[in-house]
Amino acid sequence: MSDLHSINEAINKRAGRKLIPSIFVGLFLLAVIFSTMAFVPVLFAVFVGGAVLIALHELTAALKVRDIALNYLQLALSTILILLSSWIGGLPGLSVSVVIALIANLFWALLQGTEGFIKNATARAFTLLYPGFVAGFIFLLARSGDGFAYIATLVILVGCNDTFAYVFGVLLGKHPLAAKISPKKTWEGFVGGLVFTALGGALAFYYLLDHHPVIGALAGLAGVLAATVGDLVESAIKRDLSIKDMGTLLPGHGGMLDRLDSALITAPVMWCFIELLKRLS
Repeated sequence: MSDLHSINEAINKRAGRKLIPSIFVGLFLLAVIFSTMAFVPVLFAVFVGGAVLIALHELTAALKVRDIALNYLQLALSTILILLSSWIGGLPGLSVSVVIALIANLFWALLQGTEGFIKNATARAFTLLYPGFVAGFIFLLARSGDGFAYIATLVILVGCNDTFAYVFGVLLGKHPLAAKISPKKTWEGFVGGLVFTALGGALAFYYLLDHHPVIGALAGLAGVLAATVGDLVESAIKRDLSIKDMGTLLPGHGGMLDRLDSALITAPVMWCFIELLKRLS
């Protein structure tokens, strides 16, 4: 038993997070995602929307470290508008709602006066786009007739990358991928995630979406690049703000934004990939 404890502690130290709680939280989130999408898709939308609003709260709270005080209620209402419009109106709803929300938030920024206007307006625009706007693409995937298959494929791509990048990084990682942004990430982990996500994408696209495995493998490669960018973007935010995690809500993961970062950037890439396939076929 002590040997298992020692091994677990060694993994935690090398990976930078607690393994066992992380696994249980991950399994719980997967259960909620698949059960809601399978039986009551609108509950999936509510669940994801709630997660995005929590992530938004974490981000606005973290920005206070740099004396950027944003009105969470205004941003939350704007984000709800974006997500609700995406669910009801699809891509046109997402596009129009983002424009309306941006105009409204620039107006609210004006009401605070000209001092610090650029900083305030830029922060508002950023928090509308991330996490709100990019999360809208998860809704676009989920609301379609093949919503379950699309979301399942998205989960497979993100899950394969997160899992195998983690495993290969812990076991073989020696060469930092972006030392100044995220010291724990390695090229070995990146390659491991790349290989297995390409395999997962090939299987998912073939069995779930009825596409050639090569197309799925290419989608997997694009998904890894997107997920890595999403992960590094969030790491850059935390490094700039000098914080370790966005929150403590999810044991082994940190905050909600720490869990969503990869999926937020992967979803738009997958949506574009699927839309391109529709037009080519």
